[in-house]
Amino acid sequence: MKIDRTVVKALPLFDRMSDEDLDKLLGHAAARRVPQGESVFEQGQPAVSFYLLLHGRLKVTQVTEDGQQIIVRVVHPGDLFGFAKALQRTDYPGTAIAAAESLTLGWPTDLWPSFVEHNPRLAVTAMQTIGQRLEEAHTRIREMSTQEVERRVAHVVLRLARKAGRKEEGGIRIDFPISRQDIAEMTGTTLHTVSRILSAWEGLGLVEGGRQKLLVRNIPGLSELAEGLKDHS
Repeated sequence: MKIDRTVVKALPLFDRMSDEDLDKLLGHAAARRVPQGESVFEQGQPAVSFYLLLHGRLKVTQVTEDGQQIIVRVVHPGDLFGFAKALQRTDYPGTAIAAAESLTLGWPTDLWPSFVEHNPRLAVTAMQTIGQRLEEAHTRIREMSTQEVERRVAHVVLRLARKAGRKEEGGIRIDFPISRQDIAEMTGTTLHTVSRILSAWEGLGLVEGGRQKLLVRNIPGLSELAEGLKDHS
């Protein structure tokens, strides 16, 4: 599958790259359409490629030592992912699953040192991505250690609205299929608890749910919950 250079050049990571350099970069890339529910790679597999998400959304999950599955990250268009080489790993630490039909570009992991050397912005972006992931992990650990479940759920829904929200009449729609189980895995709680919280929020007009759909109707009200200024549980 041939990728139009203009699609990639529209992304902040590549917008300053010359057409010649970008064509060289794309010459090594393999494009792949990933149907919803399929994985790009799985936890523990050898890290043979690193990737850029062009379209769609991905959930990165991990299975803990006690067998619990958690969602550690949502990958958005324009994000690099799967660059285990930069983490000094030879395997993928998680499984990347398409939450919606997605389009990825992949490069052989062996090319990572060369890419970083010839594309300083790629190296900076990778470092920023790693930093963001560490910050997100620290935030989640802090939230799980110190906050009630309702506040944790509010924080997750607000983050999704900010990163993957699409404005429409009545509120902000999370722009990919998201289930209550997904939210439970993001917040370290149970499906029953998330269902109870979201049902209460629906009754208060904060959100509107549906089958793998979520519309945030009241951002200020949800923000007050996240900051602990109100308690509707």
